[in-house]
Amino acid sequence: MDTSSVRCWCPLNRGKIKIAPSLLVIIGYGAAFYLLSLTLKSIPVGIAYAIWSGLGIVLVTLIAWFMHGQKLDLWGYVGMGLIVGGVVVLNLLSKTSAH
Repeated sequence: MDTSSVRCWCPLNRGKIKIAPSLLVIIGYGAAFYLLSLTLKSIPVGIAYAIWSGLGIVLVTLIAWFMHGQKLDLWGYVGMGLIVGGVVVLNLLSKTSAH
């Protein structure tokens, strides 16, 4: 939610403050933090933040690739694979995460 709200805001503002795109960002971040707070009832904050950050990085990279044609080199793909792998390990194998 936070990634998509910023994605809506950036091209619509074009360096000027406009009310509608700014409200979309505020609503998007509000919804994202509300949903994050719901997950904190069942999983530890460290695990939730790791998943939030890792998936946010991957989603922003995918949006930049599809919308702006920004491509990664081999090491970028390796890094993204490690991030996704880390999220999978936290969710499937870690005893810290609630299952």
